[in-house]
Amino acid sequence: MKVAVLGAGIIGVTSAYQLAKAGHDVVVVDRQPGPALETSFANAGEVSFGYCSPWAAPGIPQKALKWIFMEHAPLILRPKFDAAMLSWMLKMLSNCTYEKYALNKSRMLRLSDYSRAALTELREETGIAYDERMRGTLQLFRNQQQLDASAKDVTALAADGIPYEVLDRDECIRYEPALAHVREKIVGGLLTPEDETGDCFKFANALEKKAADLGVRFSYGTPIRGVDVESGRVRGVVTGSGRISVDAVVVAQGSYSPLLLKPHGINLPVYPVKGYSLTIPIDDPSRSPESTVMDETYKIAITRLGDRIRVGGMAEISGYNNDLRAARRKTLEHSVTNLFPGGDVSKASFWSGLRPMTPDGTPVIGPTKINGLYLNTGHGTLGWTMSTGSARVLSDLVSGRLPEIDAAGLAISRYGGSASTTITERELARET
Repeated sequence: MKVAVLGAGIIGVTSAYQLAKAGHDVVVVDRQPGPALETSFANAGEVSFGYCSPWAAPGIPQKALKWIFMEHAPLILRPKFDAAMLSWMLKMLSNCTYEKYALNKSRMLRLSDYSRAALTELREETGIAYDERMRGTLQLFRNQQQLDASAKDVTALAADGIPYEVLDRDECIRYEPALAHVREKIVGGLLTPEDETGDCFKFANALEKKAADLGVRFSYGTPIRGVDVESGRVRGVVTGSGRISVDAVVVAQGSYSPLLLKPHGINLPVYPVKGYSLTIPIDDPSRSPESTVMDETYKIAITRLGDRIRVGGMAEISGYNNDLRAARRKTLEHSVTNLFPGGDVSKASFWSGLRPMTPDGTPVIGPTKINGLYLNTGHGTLGWTMSTGSARVLSDLVSGRLPEIDAAGLAISRYGGSASTTITERELARET
């Protein structure tokens, strides 16, 4: 089957690789001149299978009100007259209940744990390198209230069989020795030891070459105008360079996916939430993290990538823009220098990207009401983490196979309405 993957970020490249492995004739279309040049370019570098939670959580509305008055707030709202923004925010608030949080976190952990195994297999079969480290993520708590609040995450991790360790101050320092310089600023942490780190941009570029070896064609510098649909079925993709006839289309355009789908009556609740990062050369390894430290106070990840430190975080709801705001840079600099003093942040490169967020935190993977039109998008801050597992689930669905994990709750059908049709496991089994 001829399949077009729209988007060459980490989700698009991993999808193309898995589809090619399944025997499909694959073409990837992207407006950029190469892979992973937008949201996947300079993300936080976390591959956080354990640190995997919906942003929509109990207590978030109250916290959001407090964050408004913080100098270094993890959430920044720049309201504008935008019906999509308002609708997304209301849906997100409706997910801030204990029941929905537990359901959404369970779905995310199921997919992320599958991605952990899928990434291990992919690394073994391809041998690609991307400044990877397998030393876990340390969620760092600066006060006892944060440590106590982690109990709900521990419960969810235990329920899904995800390894974890609750650490006191000294144990945090044994795990991350550079924290000895600031021991008075921390009270403890939550370690998820199976988490990894790596350069998402390097990974995507290395995997693109492996996909090309399998016959995948990459059409770069090619604007996507729309999907050609006739009688309820995909017939092709309309691009700035002409029309491409295909049997199936996978939409993996991140935050821009809803704009492509709206003309076809598919209302995908994905909205851009901007994140920022700094990339800092390491001057003194003894004052640098060994893996990833997640600063719980500011929701900022500080990650070791080879001879660099990547500092990434914040959530700015401001629509489709990549403006680099000086105040956001100050927040990143504050977090990293407060925990790892001594680095020269003046040498850092500053970047922003638009994370494609769903209101419930779970990505959208699977079919739509249009035959041959599939989605693999909405991964938010966890695209790098969930990419390999998402690609395998997507490839199975396109190929008419039952996925290796329970895919219930991943498709757009979970939002109800006329946006999609529900394909049950029984129906999938009947088709295969």
